[in-house]
Amino acid sequence: MTRAIRRMSLVLTVLLVALMINITLIQVFRSDGYRARADNQRVLLDEYGRERGPILTGPEAVAFSKDTRDALKWLRVYPEGEKYASVTGFYSIVYGATGLERTENSVLSGASDLFFVDRLQQLVAGQQPRGGGVTTTINSRVQDAAWQGLAGARGAVFAIEPSTGRILAQVQSPSFDPNILSSHTPSSIREYYEQLLEDPEQPLINRPIVSLNPPGSTFKIVTAAAALSSGRFTMDSVLPGPAEYDLPLSERTLRNWTGEECAPGGEITLEQALAVSCNTAFAWLGNELGDDALREQAELFGFGTAFEIPLRASTSRFPANPDEPQTAISAIGQFDVRATAMQMAMVTAGIGNNGVVMEPYLVQEIRAPNLTILRTADPRIFRTALSPEDALQMQLMMVSVVENGTAGMLQGITDGEGNPVRVGAKTGTAQTGRGGEQAISWMVAMAPASNPRVAVAVVVEAGGQSELSGGALAGPIARAVLEAALR
Repeated sequence: MTRAIRRMSLVLTVLLVALMINITLIQVFRSDGYRARADNQRVLLDEYGRERGPILTGPEAVAFSKDTRDALKWLRVYPEGEKYASVTGFYSIVYGATGLERTENSVLSGASDLFFVDRLQQLVAGQQPRGGGVTTTINSRVQDAAWQGLAGARGAVFAIEPSTGRILAQVQSPSFDPNILSSHTPSSIREYYEQLLEDPEQPLINRPIVSLNPPGSTFKIVTAAAALSSGRFTMDSVLPGPAEYDLPLSERTLRNWTGEECAPGGEITLEQALAVSCNTAFAWLGNELGDDALREQAELFGFGTAFEIPLRASTSRFPANPDEPQTAISAIGQFDVRATAMQMAMVTAGIGNNGVVMEPYLVQEIRAPNLTILRTADPRIFRTALSPEDALQMQLMMVSVVENGTAGMLQGITDGEGNPVRVGAKTGTAQTGRGGEQAISWMVAMAPASNPRVAVAVVVEAGGQSELSGGALAGPIARAVLEAALR
């Protein structure tokens, strides 16, 4: 009997110690992680009892809390829901939070250490805790232009201020209504969410920063930048530009989108090759430079880096070990090259900013519950991708694309005072290789071409087939965004 009692005591002691260890792990070491989980409804229920701070674009709130006087006191409201959904995300009693609602939750809920004094004052005064505010970098005019331009299309727009990295527009289409997902009716939330999940257009994907697509001919600006950086080429260097390029170690050939040679005699300068988007010249150039040089240049612009703006973006990529035919095709933005709209806007912005690539950021200010400014974001350099001299040549070549090449629809843009503005750009059309789907149309652009105030990337999925379709489909959207930013 005594032995049995001892054994039972030992077992109970072990269980008690295990329980204490588990409690310590949960309450001390893992508590922050559990609180931060998007699906932690206990935290959400507690937060619904206090006024959540606003998400602002300039002076206007694109997300705020409304007193409902029901069991869940505060209702999250998004006045321009779908237009800003890729920025704000949603705040759901069922599915937790996404977008800035998630990444800036400690500020919006009032839990941030920045608000210690405010919480103390509220406690002394017997007031309910209130959340702080978040001011975005979004320019409402630019966001409006991007949203209206994408209407009815499937795609994305991402615009950035080259000198700082401030994100001026981030728009997806199709989008979703965060008001429904943030309602107080779980059945309606679940029904709408299931509809979004089943939608083949995938409206829940944050296309500007998450969708990875072959960049097509817009990647030629990366290849051209690598050529200049090598010291072996200038914008006036003459390249072969025949109607067809025989891919090395292969029986296959690569053709130009026109089906013809890029210039009489089959020779063309680098500047002209970019202007007319000469596939054969850039394929040849890719193999002359080699995959390592192309990859290094792409990485200097941001490829291979996981950015958090603070929303987490997909990592754009250049293939790891392409052979010579694959390198040639990669040089024109095909094969396994993949990029987000954000990444191609960064490339364009870096060229416009004299070769310096800035880190993109979406939050400009953190505000106290009374909306006084507590913290302002400082621009940060990501990398120097080009020398100022090479960046100037790239700017001139991209201007030539507008004035003499495939982006002619961007001619005639003026600033807010009616003065003509030189624009630099590159069109692109990428073949997806997915079951006969139409190609993806791209446009990247910056204005003014020297010292630009805005750089933009536009992607229209399921677009046209030819190089000109990049300009025809994505061009008007890019133009509207540039004009809005220049006003």
